[in-house]
Amino acid sequence: MSTDILAPAVDAPHDDLLTIDPETADLLFREARTVVRFDDGDVSDAQVQAAYDLVRWGPTMMNTLPLRLLLVRTPEARERLAAHMNEGNRAKTLAAPLTIVAAADPAFHERMDVLAPHMPGAHDMFEGYGVDGRADVAQQSALIQIGYLVVGLRAAGLHAGPMGGFDKDGVDAEFFAENGWRSQLVINVGTPAAEGASYPRQARLSFDEVSTAV
Repeated sequence: MSTDILAPAVDAPHDDLLTIDPETADLLFREARTVVRFDDGDVSDAQVQAAYDLVRWGPTMMNTLPLRLLLVRTPEARERLAAHMNEGNRAKTLAAPLTIVAAADPAFHERMDVLAPHMPGAHDMFEGYGVDGRADVAQQSALIQIGYLVVGLRAAGLHAGPMGGFDKDGVDAEFFAENGWRSQLVINVGTPAAEGASYPRQARLSFDEVSTAV
């Protein structure tokens, strides 16, 4: 595979093979950016729900749907969360219109009767994994769902700034001591500020650089 890195220019050599129009591809992927600075516009629960109602249809392992969302809105809750963020992420978390803690639920198996009624033994099977075993399973699909969520937020006219720089154990103790959820990523959500919303676009690796065939 080549080791050359693509220039930051956004090209679209295979648009004719896509089943979505170029404008949608730009909105969801090519022109969308990770945002670090937002304007003061509110983000409604309805907007977040619209995004979730779209992305919940994305596939997960055995339809487990382990992603759980904590919407952090109040100043008091923001301060509690910011205390567990890495230094470089604190100010932007406090300033964002909405912050979502995306978590995985190790108790996902309690809903398998609804989510996978065709597998009547699924609940008992996952019960046998224990909490930590189920947490590993939940993490795999929750991370996939978080990727869906970022794209879904874009489809709802919002922008996202996902962050992994935080004390997960601290966040879990602060917010999830009772329900047992396990934090995966923290996502700031809103609409971009007029200036300084994103860093300059960086390069992306080409298909040839990331794929091989056997």
